[in-house]
Amino acid sequence: MKDNKTLTQKIKELEEKIDWFYSDDFELEEATENYKNAISLAKELQKDLTNLQNEIEVLKEDFSK
Repeated sequence: MKDNKTLTQKIKELEEKIDWFYSDDFELEEATENYKNAISLAKELQKDLTNLQNEIEVLKEDFSK
């Protein structure tokens, strides 16, 4: 199933995941799973940003003609 969250929503979600590690809710038993989830989300964001960069490059090239 496709994730329809915006980049802004994904960044906010990643920030919340990172903040958890510094919060009073931190539990060592959950740290590994939360770390894996944060890494997965960061990779997804990286892919989205790369795709966006490619789109911008194509548009830039189209406008320069």
